[in-house]
Order: sequence, then structure tokens, then C-alpha cells
Amino acid sequence: MEAAGGRGPRAVLAHLRRLARNGVRIVHPAQTWIEASVIVEPGATIWPNVTLLGATRIAGGAEVRSGCWLSDTVVESGAVVEPNSVCEGAVIGEGARVGPMAHLRRGAHLESRVKVGNFVEVKNTRLRAGAKASHLSYLGDAEIGEDANIGAGTITCNYDGFAKYPTSVGARAFVGSNTSLVAPVTVGEGAIIGAGSVISEDVPADALAVERTAQRTLANKAPALRRQNARRAGKAQ
Repeated sequence: MEAAGGRGPRAVLAHLRRLARNGVRIVHPAQTWIEASVIVEPGATIWPNVTLLGATRIAGGAEVRSGCWLSDTVVESGAVVEPNSVCEGAVIGEGARVGPMAHLRRGAHLESRVKVGNFVEVKNTRLRAGAKASHLSYLGDAEIGEDANIGAGTITCNYDGFAKYPTSVGARAFVGSNTSLVAPVTVGEGAIIGAGSVISEDVPADALAVERTAQRTLANKAPALRRQNARRAGKAQ
């Protein structure tokens, strides 16, 4: 196995030892791969099964936890990349937290104190200071304002099959869970989006936007529906 530029395991291990002598904490060097092009500053912590490639830079005080793959990515001081996250061409600001199991694609820019949580994918999007997308979201071609909250299951619908379109979410906006933001669209500062909404028109600052059809509840309908489904599947009840 050879690293980029023909550097084999022995050379990589020697590089890890130099980093350790300079004050980088490498928890398990034999299970860590750091290319010579990567800058890791004193005071950083690298956990086992981490791969750092290309123009990656890890600042002092940052931490990259087990199973992460980072390429051409900047991780600033105090940031933590949680286990099994993949970051390519991203910037992770001071004190930000990423993952576990997050995917930052090229153009992802997280400013200070941003949180991108588990199963969140970010592409060509800037999250301003203090913004949060904690669970199960896709943010593509977007601008997310300071201290905005992106609820679980929210996605930006940025592609119509021909072109990509932008989404803008203002500072301190609250986007409820399972919201679809159909680009191009803007959510103003301080606006609230009700959970389960499909937002295809701009929402003014401080407005409340809810887009749902009325719920229908049919009393005692469930047993008949189960019998119907069982007959269709050839399973008597």
C-alpha cells in the first residue's frame, strides 16, 4: 500500500512520530494515516483509524475522532469531528462539532460553534456562527444564518433535473422537522417554519409559515384496513 506521492507505510509512520514529538497527540499511530502534505498543529488529537489527506489542516486544540476520513479540509481550534465522518474540501470553524457519521462535501463552510450532527450531508453551503443542523438533513447550495435551527429531516430541494438553485435561511430562523425547502427560496430572519411543511414561496422575517393538508381521522377504520391488506397478501386473519 502506497500513499499519494509514493510514500509507503514506513514513511508515514516516521511522519507520525515527528508530529508526536512536536506535540500532536496521536492515540494509535499504527492505525492512523496522515499524508506528508497534511498540517497537524501541536495540541491537536488524532484518534485511531483516521485518514488525513491532501491539503488538510488540523489546528491545535482540535480533535478528529475514530474512523474519520478528511481530504482537503480545515479543522480550526476547538472543533471536534465525531467518529465515522467524511469531510472533503470543507472548512470547520472554531468550536464547531461535526458528526458522528456526517458528510461534508466540497464547499461546506461551518463557522464558529456550528453543529452538524449525525446523518447530515452538507454541500456548497455556509452555516453561520451558532447555526445547528443536528439530525438527518441535506443542505445543498444554501446559506444558513447565525443561530438558525434546522430541524431533523429537513432538506433543501436544490435540483430540478437541470440546474441547482439556492436556499437562504436567515439568522435565528427555526425550521421545523421534516421540512422541504424548495429552491430558490428565502426564509427570513427570525421566521418559524412548522414541522412537515413544503416551503416553495419566500417567508418574510418573523413570520410563521405552515403548509399542511388537513388531517383526516377515520374512527375504527384500522381493523378493516388490516383485513383488506391481509387478503391482498394472501394471509388470512
